[in-house]
Amino acid sequence: MFLRLGLVSFGGPIAHLGYFREEFVVRRRWLDEARYAQLLAICQFLPGPASSQMGFAIGMLRAGWRGALAAFVGFTLPSALLMFGFASMSARLDRGVGAAVVHGLKLVAVAVVAHGLLGMARTMTPDLRRIAIALVAGACVVWLGTAWAQLVAIAIGALLGAAWCRRVAHRFAAQDRLPVGYGHGVAIACLAVFACGLVAALAWPSQGPAVGAMAAAFYRAGALVFGGGHVVLPLLQQALVDPGWIAAEPFLAGYGAAQAVPGPMFSIAAYLGAIVPTSWPPAASACIALLAIFLPGFLLLAATLPFWQRVQALPGAAPMLAGVNAAVVGLLAAAFYDPVWTQGVASWRDVVIAIVAFALLLRLRVGALWVVAWCVAASVAMYLLG
Repeated sequence: MFLRLGLVSFGGPIAHLGYFREEFVVRRRWLDEARYAQLLAICQFLPGPASSQMGFAIGMLRAGWRGALAAFVGFTLPSALLMFGFASMSARLDRGVGAAVVHGLKLVAVAVVAHGLLGMARTMTPDLRRIAIALVAGACVVWLGTAWAQLVAIAIGALLGAAWCRRVAHRFAAQDRLPVGYGHGVAIACLAVFACGLVAALAWPSQGPAVGAMAAAFYRAGALVFGGGHVVLPLLQQALVDPGWIAAEPFLAGYGAAQAVPGPMFSIAAYLGAIVPTSWPPAASACIALLAIFLPGFLLLAATLPFWQRVQALPGAAPMLAGVNAAVVGLLAAAFYDPVWTQGVASWRDVVIAIVAFALLLRLRVGALWVVAWCVAASVAMYLLG
């Protein structure tokens, strides 16, 4: 079932959550509306890929740990294979029409990130205080420009949210208890593994693109992503592009290609892991990158499920989350400027192509595949016309 969804789930995490509700609440009745809403609140509250965490949780409630693993593999495998295939072909796309295709994919990234930034800004910065938090976070990233900038910005967002967003309504009403098949001991063990992994990932030396440093970079990104798949862009850019492990052009091309495949956005890790110049075979590096970026979100989810009733009752949870969500808007805004805009837009013709793609998303609300088709076709046409 999850394999079929992984083959047809286009449209990003919000669309994925709609597919899951239709399949597992409406058609199969594995969950009722109340429990699905509760799982949705958990996945939005935690860092990590929300749609993949939702699939993992549904698999967990249905068939335990084996069900969770089957849900993850089935939903992720199609997009991971497609992204790995794109990595295998990318070396041939450095000249002529191939270069035009890659440039078109970079313009896809411009339009999609701009659209995602606008949507996130509308929902996550609805007042002046949260706009200010976003501006502070974005300025922090631009000013510091270090490996710790995103983590510092998220921490500042949490602190400012606790101070400035106290009137944010508590969104997590109590629901029926979830039928979790394990106890608090297992949950605490998962939290301990997550914490140890994060400490190791933050402390791991990153002088060169060794496989351990690469795994640490992807683990950090997966552990600190609040607000959806688009937010992984600045984290991975800081971890992979800024140190010079890969160039900005193939990084943005991979991000654009990720819009054209079904399944989770985090499957871009298969592409990036394959092109990072480690001493390991590309397939092994891709697998390590995939596991590293998904693992922290799943560990946090498993740690939270048995304690959720207590977590949602904490009075400071909603204000801090509001501040963190505002901060990630600032992170994405900084990443939109550099490298998305600076590396993707090279002429006035690129501006026109990106504006049309943005209008397709915003006004006509077409699917991502149509945006990919437009940007690639327009870029190739511009190349052929000289």
